[in-house]
Amino acid sequence: MAADVVGFSRHFSLGFFPSSPSSLLAPAASTSLCCPARPVSRPSKRVGRICLLGITNRSTRQPASFKALAAVAETDQDQPKWWERNAGPNMIDIHSTQEFLSALSQAGDKLVIVEFYGSWCASCKALFPKLCRTAAEHPEILFLKVNFDENKPMCKSLNVKVLPYFHFYRGADGQLESFSCSLAKFQKIKDAIQTHNTARCSIGPPKGVGDLNLESVPS
Repeated sequence: MAADVVGFSRHFSLGFFPSSPSSLLAPAASTSLCCPARPVSRPSKRVGRICLLGITNRSTRQPASFKALAAVAETDQDQPKWWERNAGPNMIDIHSTQEFLSALSQAGDKLVIVEFYGSWCASCKALFPKLCRTAAEHPEILFLKVNFDENKPMCKSLNVKVLPYFHFYRGADGQLESFSCSLAKFQKIKDAIQTHNTARCSIGPPKGVGDLNLESVPS
C-alpha cells in the first residue's frame, strides 16, 4: 500500500494518472535516442533534453540551446571556406592563367609548389590543413593554389586529370616534378621538398611552364 501511495504521488507530480495500481510497479518503458517525428507524451521530455544537449527551459519560452546554436550558425557563416584559408604570405590563390604565369616568373629561384584542387574534393579538404602547416614551416617556398573549376582550360592544358595534383617548379629549371597525392601519401610532398629545395642559383630567366603555351588559354 505504501508503494502504491508513493507511486501515486510520483505520477501525480508528473501530471498524469496510471490506468491501474499495478502499473505503478511496472518498469518504465525505455526511450529511444532518436528524436521522434512528432512529440509524444512522456518520452518527448526525455528525448528533448538529449537533443538539446541537456539544456532545457521549463517555461514556455524558446530553449536556451536554440539561441546558442543560432549564434554558432551565424558565426560559421562569417568564417572563410576551407579552401579560402591561407597559411601565410607564401600561399597565394590563383584565379587566372595570367596570374599563374606571373607568379611563376616573379618567383625567381624560389621553389614553387602548385596545388590543383576542387572545393568539392574530399581528399583535397583532408590534405589541406597539413599543406598549410608545411607552408608555414617553409616560408622560403611559394605555394600556389589553383581551383580546378575556376581554371579548367588551364588545368587541362597542364594535363591535370586527378585531384589533388601537384606541380613543382624552380627558376630556369622549369617544371621539376608532378604527381597526385593524398593525405595518406603526404610523405611524397615532403620528399620532393627535400630533393628540390636546395641552395642553388639558376642561370637564365625562370622557365615556368617551359614550351607549353598558356598565353592563348582563356582565363
